[in-house]
Amino acid sequence: MYISKLVIAFDIDDTLIIPSVVTRARDVPNYETIAVYRWFQAQGFHMVLWSGAGVDWARTWGDKLGLQPDEIRVKGEGHVDIAFDDMDVKLATVNVKVGRVANNISCEIWNKTKRPA
Repeated sequence: MYISKLVIAFDIDDTLIIPSVVTRARDVPNYETIAVYRWFQAQGFHMVLWSGAGVDWARTWGDKLGLQPDEIRVKGEGHVDIAFDDMDVKLATVNVKVGRVANNISCEIWNKTKRPA
């Protein structure tokens, strides 16, 4: 019997990175969430990176963080079993909300002012 791999997706902003609006300097890795990502990856699951800021943003941060995802896609597209995000979203069968680190600025405002990775 063939059992497919679970598809696990991680958002970038306020999930895998702590944005510059929080650090007041630059975007930095969120090591706690990255450790969760690496655990799922070590189990052999199909790893997806995505971002509301676009595929290029997700690809850039995946490379910078050395995450080696199986796939980078448009946020919310395709089947996902478990999604990790800082927002209350329904993008997967199971949605895990990651706590934002001292960030009360709306994503809409930040996306308008964010600097390139």
